[in-house]
Amino acid sequence: MAGMGKRMRPHTLTIPKPLIPVAGKPIVQRLVEQITAVCQEPVEEIAFITGQFGEEVENQLLEIAAEIGSKGKIYYQDLPLGTAHAVLCAKESLKGKVVVAFADTLFSADFELDAKKDGIVWVHKVKDPAAFGVVKTDKDGVITGFIEKPKEFVSDLAIIGIYYFRDGENFCNELQYLIDNDIRKGTEYQLTDALENMKNKGFRFSIGQVKEWLDCGNKNAAVETNKRMLEIHSADQLVHPSVKLFDSLVLQPCFIGENVEITHSIIGPHVSIGKNTKIKHSIITNSIIQSETVIENANIDNSMAGSYVDYHGELIELSIGDYTSLTKNTQH
Repeated sequence: MAGMGKRMRPHTLTIPKPLIPVAGKPIVQRLVEQITAVCQEPVEEIAFITGQFGEEVENQLLEIAAEIGSKGKIYYQDLPLGTAHAVLCAKESLKGKVVVAFADTLFSADFELDAKKDGIVWVHKVKDPAAFGVVKTDKDGVITGFIEKPKEFVSDLAIIGIYYFRDGENFCNELQYLIDNDIRKGTEYQLTDALENMKNKGFRFSIGQVKEWLDCGNKNAAVETNKRMLEIHSADQLVHPSVKLFDSLVLQPCFIGENVEITHSIIGPHVSIGKNTKIKHSIITNSIIQSETVIENANIDNSMAGSYVDYHGELIELSIGDYTSLTKNTQH
């Protein structure tokens, strides 16, 4: 999670993309919970590979690990040298059984990880394989090839960015081999090159096929993922007991955080609102509104607003970052 999240700006100017909340929880926290759910044994350690985002962000990541009973560790990738280089930044943690995950993707699965296998690559069937890295498999579901963005159809099983390795040390050695021998594409060392080398040496990768793959790479994708997470968790209690409603209506599913005040407004469906936010005289649908924000006289849909936003006016669609103040001029 060391990238700058340029496709999600302005929201990633103040926090890394994986800490943006969907359905009330940061993306990376939901990912940690999903991976933990498919593992059949306790997760002892979670290593977060980040940029220099500051102590507050690091403490939040360590708390995410602690909440599932794991030890958290922070590593840094200071230069954008590709996925293989990023993972190798956490080489001290590449020991024993290892799961590697890119932190801007979520999934829905109904299988348990088989830790006896050499390795597992999580995949999902897609309509346009040319935009993804894909895998070819034999009749037993063992991977026979890794192809990056194929120009001609070879497979519709796209790699979603989650991998399991039974032997973390062996995996680490393959990553180091790429660096030592300067095997890269352009300026970046690619994880798929290490996987291909391992396969060629007899390492057997199986596929783990997920039911649903949810991207969080840009504003529209994050809003859609928020919608699906609210639907998936609709049976949970997603409205905090401290929420104050004054002549307002909430159309479920919605997440509404602690100490939120909603006055003369209609909220939902598919809206997430962070703690201590105040909304007045507004209609909000299918949107993510973060914490400590004030929204008044608004009619918004398919939108994101960061924390500490002060918005007065009317827009159909928003994407505004933290610490923003907007007021619509109603004078002619």
